[in-house]
Amino acid sequence: MKKYIMLLLIIAVGCSPQKKGEKSGSAMQAIDDATITTLMGSITADMPGADTRLLEKGIRHAASLWRQEDGTAAEFSDFVKNNYIADPAKRKQVFLKISNFLESLSGNFNEIVIDLRKNLDEATGEIDDVDRMFGTYSPGSHLSDDFYTNKIAFYIALNYPYYTLAEKEELGPSWTREEWAMARLGDMFVSRVPAEISQAAGLASGNAEMYISEYNICMGKLRTDDGRQLFPDDMVLLSHWNLRDEIKSNYAEGEKGTEKQDMIYKVMERIIRQEIPKVVINNPEYEWAPFSNKVTKDGKPAEAEPEPDTRYEHVLNIFKAHLAADPYNPEMNTAILRKFSAEMEISQEEIEVLFDSYLRSPELAKLGKLISERLGRELKPYDIWYDGFKARNSYPDDKLTAKTSALYPNPDAFKADMPEMLKKLGWSSDRAKYLADKIVVDPARGSGHAWGAGMRGAKSHLRTRISEKGMDYKGYNIAVHEFGHNVEQTISLYDVDYYTMSGVPNTAVTEALAFVFQHRDLFLLGIKENDPEAEKVEILDAAWSLMEIMGVGMTEMLVWKWLYENPGATAAQLKEKTIDIAAETWNKYYAPVFGVQDSPVLAIYSHTIDVPLYLPNYSYGHIVQFQIENYLKDKKLASEVDRMFSQGRLSPQQWMMGAVGSKISAEPILESLREVLD
Repeated sequence: MKKYIMLLLIIAVGCSPQKKGEKSGSAMQAIDDATITTLMGSITADMPGADTRLLEKGIRHAASLWRQEDGTAAEFSDFVKNNYIADPAKRKQVFLKISNFLESLSGNFNEIVIDLRKNLDEATGEIDDVDRMFGTYSPGSHLSDDFYTNKIAFYIALNYPYYTLAEKEELGPSWTREEWAMARLGDMFVSRVPAEISQAAGLASGNAEMYISEYNICMGKLRTDDGRQLFPDDMVLLSHWNLRDEIKSNYAEGEKGTEKQDMIYKVMERIIRQEIPKVVINNPEYEWAPFSNKVTKDGKPAEAEPEPDTRYEHVLNIFKAHLAADPYNPEMNTAILRKFSAEMEISQEEIEVLFDSYLRSPELAKLGKLISERLGRELKPYDIWYDGFKARNSYPDDKLTAKTSALYPNPDAFKADMPEMLKKLGWSSDRAKYLADKIVVDPARGSGHAWGAGMRGAKSHLRTRISEKGMDYKGYNIAVHEFGHNVEQTISLYDVDYYTMSGVPNTAVTEALAFVFQHRDLFLLGIKENDPEAEKVEILDAAWSLMEIMGVGMTEMLVWKWLYENPGATAAQLKEKTIDIAAETWNKYYAPVFGVQDSPVLAIYSHTIDVPLYLPNYSYGHIVQFQIENYLKDKKLASEVDRMFSQGRLSPQQWMMGAVGSKISAEPILESLREVLD
């Protein structure tokens, strides 16, 4: 998962200017149309060469943000007359100054947050209450208020106004890089969310992150109902990531592997239904039989209460924090709108139609039948993670772990090998060193993530799990994924011409490059297979993986729709509805493929708890990745990646047109799947 920390963008994430007469909290918009019309006439008379279209857009944008506490209509008029920049050369000069100021603020705040969260995100030892207090503190939460108080926000809104997604799509193809950069500056001030609400949202998210990062299952303490131990004593797996990856790793072990997979699936079900005994979470003192749900300690029966819907309480807390911010986002007035139309720059409705059309594809049932034949049994719900199309399937997990732990006994070893990995992917020695020097590697407390730098001169952080025995294969696989994020973060910051254009259109695009890297994890280990069927099985794997991740994304979207329809829901009600939605989604799309009804497994993803509405980015990212991989087949990966990601933050469709010459679509992967199945 990529951590997006653009603190200045948090100021106004995903909103549109407020309409005349609407409330923002308790404050009314203070500027009426008559004032705006008078201002237009006055300024155009004084500045006959002014761009009237841009002038009106800027005045209306600034007016939409002006509140009674900011001053009278006359004071607003004076502000506009004194601060409007009509001269294009002067406007560019000021824009460059603002960009430098914002880079300093955003970058340094980002470094502060990294420092404050160090003990929460990295495996530094026991977490104390003071770590939680500082780690959930948002130092930039008052910055928005300050910028409205000192009028910086209005200055930017006036001279660099906001463009809607529709306007960007219409006008963007003809914009220069400079015009795009100024439009992205306009995205930064489009709402006024009070600091206390931003702070509450940060606290809710931070608490959920801590909950998830410590949600470990002590696999060596699991027992079958007849008392057998299936997993090593020292195996500890984080839900859901490591549990899922353990399911994947056991396809190479035949019936023994199936028994392990059955047990892991039951663990997942217990977590989803909150039937898991609280005492077995991140606690090696108790033995637990997931099928009977009985707990023992030192072989003797022990009393154990189930976890009290904590999982869903965190979701509810985050939802309520978003709900509190909704009134301050007049058009993008739900978290759903802000996540999709603003952050992803594609509507939730478009995403849902895209997912629905893919999940209904008859080719998926054919693919499911093929997998069943390969397994020699009927499909089970956890086979959504079937991993038998990957090359590594022929390499047992323990052999891969032996190799990775020897290569990477600690974070420094992985860091030291980064330039060599980049050279294997096609970068020159100098370029590989340039990129690797801007990334640091830390031992993760959770599953791992990539945290980008916020300014040039700072470094991105790669975090992955590394035990005392070294980096196991699961940790390595995640580390390579996050390495892809870090490379994107570096290119899209250091090699982009304007700071406000730094980054990528949305998280799906950065996930795409992370997948490109992760897809080459065995290659980077020096494991090569000369399999003439490799391309075909890769298409099969991509199609099946996309089906899996689309389902969990669809489930989460439907849950959040329900939350907005039922804002007063309790954690217990949310739990029951989440399970119902997961089962309904399963029955609609997956039961025809699997022949199994009512599975709740689509609700297991931990992302739904600590980073809500992030999951659709993965599916979108898979689609983008497939198109990029197709494009890269006869080209040099390194030079093309440099070219693509130095485009910066265009709109997604325009970025894709620049990257591969076509818009984002699932049809290429379906077409390839049909060819292989035929």
